[in-house]
Amino acid sequence: MTPGSTPGAPGVVVVTGLGRYLGAHVAARLAADPRIERVIGIDPPDSGGEFADLLDGVERLRVDAGSLGNLLADLDVDVVVHLALVTAPDPQHGGRGAMKEQNVIGTMQLLAACQRAPRLRKVVVRSSTAAYGASFRDPAVFTEETEPREVPRGGFGRDILDIEGYVRGFRRRRPDVTGTVLRFAPFIGSTADTTLTRYFSQPLVPTVFGRDPRLQFLHFDDALEVLHRSVVEDHPGTYNVAGPGVLSLTQAIRRAGRVAVPVLEPGLSNAAALARGLGFGRIGLDQVDLFVHGRVVDTSRLEREYGFTPRSTAAAFDDFIRAHHGRAVLTREQLAAAEQAVLDGIRQVRTAVRERS
Repeated sequence: MTPGSTPGAPGVVVVTGLGRYLGAHVAARLAADPRIERVIGIDPPDSGGEFADLLDGVERLRVDAGSLGNLLADLDVDVVVHLALVTAPDPQHGGRGAMKEQNVIGTMQLLAACQRAPRLRKVVVRSSTAAYGASFRDPAVFTEETEPREVPRGGFGRDILDIEGYVRGFRRRRPDVTGTVLRFAPFIGSTADTTLTRYFSQPLVPTVFGRDPRLQFLHFDDALEVLHRSVVEDHPGTYNVAGPGVLSLTQAIRRAGRVAVPVLEPGLSNAAALARGLGFGRIGLDQVDLFVHGRVVDTSRLEREYGFTPRSTAAAFDDFIRAHHGRAVLTREQLAAAEQAVLDGIRQVRTAVRERS
């Protein structure tokens, strides 16, 4: 079957990560497609029911990845959509160790179960443009064939490399199964709630002194469209998925009506800690490196094979701005802490200038 062709309708589709925002929305969208007979969502036993109102028509199974065993075979699964990835460590839920356990070990266990499912004919895996890493040696634009110049410093980027390695091994063992790997740019849009959207929602946004990286974003609705097409059509291979065009970090901050707070790169971890203290989420090494070096990917393969072009990076970011305008409000204590961060950043810059002169 040629790339981009439409196979017979998938009978049973399994979606992992049902308790997360992306997994719940993908499962709901697939369940609404009359061409799909049955949608089953898989989540760990301790997951909550935050998205229950979305999931009419979705069957929910609470099981650990290590306990899947022959379950996929028993369900006569046609398609598996793997979305159960953690993008940043959560100190309250096991930190980096728990993150790697879910991302890397969980994917390995899922693919082992997929290998034992005789009816399986397609696996769709969420990946990330973080697979390319971020360094001073990066090319201006990454294609799907570009190898990372350096191993990513951040845990999520390293996990992505391991996950894609397991998928390649699975493809060799099950050449009869279509494997689709989607390297998503960071999500943004009116409904997305991610580390990145929380970063741009701060009134004062920490940036790296002397750096203005080029960034790409992907509107959340376009991510849903690409995932949906990956299930109901055949698109073997690896694809960059991002909005065309770029925004520099300073352009994005100005569009959002925020104020940039330049700090030296070693001091960005302090600014990130401040952001966490103010309740704006986690900023890890993956995000720090992105804000230093930026990352731009070529999406011509996606556009050619899927016949679909996501809305531009600028349009996706503008939709986020319209939805979040005026939401970030600081208390007096938070404002005092933010002002102190600005003063600390100024002192760092002055010290660095004196040392260089």
